[in-house]
Amino acid sequence: MAKTTKTTRAAGRTGRAAQTPRKGAPAKARAGAKAGKTAAGKAANPLLARWRKGPFDAPPFGAIRAEHFAPAFRAGMKQHRAEVKAIAADSRKPSFANTIVALEKSGRLLSRVGSIFWNLVGSNADEALQALEREFAPKLAAHYTALSLDRKIFKRIADLWERRASLKLDAEQARVLERHYVELVRSGARLAVKNKTRVGEIAERLATLTSAFMQNVLKDEQSWRMTLDSEDDLAGLPQAMRDSAQRAAEDAGEPGKWAITLARSSVEGFLTFSSRRELRERAWRAWVSRGANGGESDNTGVLSEVVALRAEYARLMGFDTYADYNLDDAMAKTPAAVNELLGRVWSVALPRAREERDSLAEIARGEGDNEPIQAWDWRYYAEKARKARYDFDQSALRPYLSLEAMIAAAFDVAGKLFGLKFKELKDAPRYHADVRVFQVTKKNGDAVGLFLGDYFARPSKRSGAWMSSFRSQHRVDGDQRPIIVNVMNFARGGEGQPTLLSFDDARTLFHEFGHALHGLLSDVTYPSISGTAVARDFVELPSQLYEHWLSTPQVLRKFARHVETGEPMPEALLAKLEAARNFNQGFATVEFTSSALVDMALYSQAPDARIDTLAFEKAALEKIDMPAEIAMRHRLPHFMHIVGGYAAGYYSYMWSEVMDADAFAAFEETGDVFDRKTARRLYEFIYSAGNRRDPGEAWLKFRGRAPSVEGMLKKRGLAA
Repeated sequence: MAKTTKTTRAAGRTGRAAQTPRKGAPAKARAGAKAGKTAAGKAANPLLARWRKGPFDAPPFGAIRAEHFAPAFRAGMKQHRAEVKAIAADSRKPSFANTIVALEKSGRLLSRVGSIFWNLVGSNADEALQALEREFAPKLAAHYTALSLDRKIFKRIADLWERRASLKLDAEQARVLERHYVELVRSGARLAVKNKTRVGEIAERLATLTSAFMQNVLKDEQSWRMTLDSEDDLAGLPQAMRDSAQRAAEDAGEPGKWAITLARSSVEGFLTFSSRRELRERAWRAWVSRGANGGESDNTGVLSEVVALRAEYARLMGFDTYADYNLDDAMAKTPAAVNELLGRVWSVALPRAREERDSLAEIARGEGDNEPIQAWDWRYYAEKARKARYDFDQSALRPYLSLEAMIAAAFDVAGKLFGLKFKELKDAPRYHADVRVFQVTKKNGDAVGLFLGDYFARPSKRSGAWMSSFRSQHRVDGDQRPIIVNVMNFARGGEGQPTLLSFDDARTLFHEFGHALHGLLSDVTYPSISGTAVARDFVELPSQLYEHWLSTPQVLRKFARHVETGEPMPEALLAKLEAARNFNQGFATVEFTSSALVDMALYSQAPDARIDTLAFEKAALEKIDMPAEIAMRHRLPHFMHIVGGYAAGYYSYMWSEVMDADAFAAFEETGDVFDRKTARRLYEFIYSAGNRRDPGEAWLKFRGRAPSVEGMLKKRGLAA
């Protein structure tokens, strides 16, 4: 997932325009030395001072403290207001340079502070940072909303928009002007004063609710672990999982025991291999109940208010529902187009899932278990079915999929496709001891940027996996190189043992690294269109496409080597992996598509009152005939995507999957999955292009024709 931080998080994502006038990446601070004293002491505030040390001017993480952020945010907002006020007051006739370029350059200090803060809140939060999040999220939302609703700023941009045909802009400048105009309109710039005031109130409240929702999920994840005391409790678990569970218990202060946590790699592994049904049920119920446990961390009321506020916002903007509003500026354009895709997939996935369920029940009965298959049984019996059908044990893959090898594989593919080289910097600044830092260059030695990898689960980190940036690429006032981070939640190997991944874990690593390359390879002039700042249903194309290379024989034969012997994965095991590639796809597709359908249903209504979150979820699932034996991949009370940047947008993964299947086919058609000419087109029109052009146009430039859903269905094994 490409995670938008900084201004979009602060603004609560009422609309993309809530980011404007400044949406791009932070640059070196041009001011701040005068304000470099913290409120708490005499030392200079590192967030306000200029820093020149370290590779690519990386943030001095070791010097940054929680108390530095409040004065830095205040200074950043003050500076940004002054910059925008000066642009608005400019007596000269509006020009691209004195208006658009000036706006692109504004807010750098605030952006730099925000990028560091929001990344830390997601990946290394403590109580102090969370308190600051609760305080500043609504303040930042109010700040950005006020600037995006500034009447004088919009008047200047509207003037440029009306005269755009005579301005002699190049294609990139024309796109930047278009995005500024569209995003200001979508943020309410043309509304009456009364409605503008209400837009500001909604933005502030959504920022508060978004922070509360995310923190509540983290609280529920932090507060639960299942301690295993004996060999009986470990029944069925492979050694690698036992080692990870033992390490988790030790980290939690329970040496000599084992612990299952709510990190996905921990709980899903347990549900797959544990033969203790009652323990599987306990783990599953904890996993699906996050955000719905009552008490202070309950999210049902929070989400209800979020949905009501977004519906109100959409009506203010002239749309019937928030889904209509959100999709109007996406590739899909309408909820009907999304539902057509999801409905087509659902119609073939649902019967496949039922066939799979019946097959699992037969296996269970063969083992003397006549109870109906439950959601906490599915993964366990599916693994048995995989073994029986393909003589393939997923746990047999783990010794060949060490974290180190998969990182190296992802880097190697980037080298073959795009000519990149990666060098680890052991002494570079980092925000946590687990974080690894890599200098990225071209083959000729030219700098590309920095890549940070944060791979292990820990209590201070939100669940899931994402890519974000500490700094994005642009050339608006100098050649700024990006600093990109991938955040994962893998279960760490036992003490002194390598971390071994499941194939799904390895796929996640490749997915997020695809997002990272989208940020690292960006080659644009203006911050607002840099890297992953593209339509939400286009942003997953680079990441999902990159997953394909993991499964290629070329990559597996080179990097899937036994962690102890160094021997390559046996050809027989490779063959079994390929044969079982689409096993259990009914389950996987129903699990995802149900979440996307419920998301669309949630935001396709215009409620006059707040919904009952759990009742709505139940009714929506009944309407699509959801199998009781499968849970949504993300239930509503912990569905962080749709409270953050993927509201009415979770479908984006499948929309992009239609393109990624067709994009990889472009390589396959050449007979070489690393074909240079195809890779060059991929670089030029997708990975380096940012938002220089409409995503539909970008796709056609790369592929030459519209994508077909058939390719995606075939990839999933749901069509012949």
